[in-house]
Amino acid sequence: MMAKSVPAPPKGTGPGGARLWRAVVGEYELGVHEEVLLIELTRVVDRLDALNAAIVKDGALIGARPHPALVEARQLEVVLAKLVAVLRMPAGDERDQVSGRRAQRRQIRGVHIVGA
Repeated sequence: MMAKSVPAPPKGTGPGGARLWRAVVGEYELGVHEEVLLIELTRVVDRLDALNAAIVKDGALIGARPHPALVEARQLEVVLAKLVAVLRMPAGDERDQVSGRRAQRRQIRGVHIVGA
């Protein structure tokens, strides 16, 4: 049996986004609309990685104020959760599904994704 060929991540994708891309497209068949959501999800992961690197470098506080990257990261974490929910990726692993536990599924309404 021949191994499934996994398409390369979108150009410009960082290490975290590429890891996510390979994991998802290696496991699931995606429709065009789902692929667009996954591309946005990889961008969010890469941005979070960059923001976290800035926080590690500069510290969580700048003077007495939170690092601006903390605020942006918090907002991106909300976007990340919504994108994962919209893609309806199952939570847990196969053993949960085999044992009869239902994978977590959510629907989010009103998600607006703007390309960067």
